[in-house]
Amino acid sequence: MSALGLTVFDDTVHTTNVWLKDLMERLHYENREDAYRALRETLHALRDRLPVNTAVALSAQLPMLVRGFYFEGWRPSTNPSDDKTAEDFADHVAKAFQRMSEQRDPKEIVGAVFGLLNEKLSAGEVDNVKSCLPPKIRSLWPD
Repeated sequence: MSALGLTVFDDTVHTTNVWLKDLMERLHYENREDAYRALRETLHALRDRLPVNTAVALSAQLPMLVRGFYFEGWRPSTNPSDDKTAEDFADHVAKAFQRMSEQRDPKEIVGAVFGLLNEKLSAGEVDNVKSCLPPKIRSLWPD
């Protein structure tokens, strides 16, 4: 029997939790809330930097639950943003962590999320996304 009433919902909750646990380990976080915030804010910054078609193509490989918060608040008419540097990109992520007692390097957060995407998305999709980023932002993506 399904815990949430539909197997597809159980599967996406499970998969999302696997992603968050992986991110917690990468960032040495103690709680899922911080991992969720890191994933959400980095995905939003990435989504907003990509051309609309690429942002939508990326979403097709995200778990359904992650896809939901990926699109939350999106205004496609503003894509892509004009961020050119790694610092500009990381600043978007840093804003979500300003109220935390432990300050984290936003570039470390971005690198961890990009590393997670390396493992979870197809190599072709990762290459496509990276090719749309300016070189200085692309440098945040681990090999």
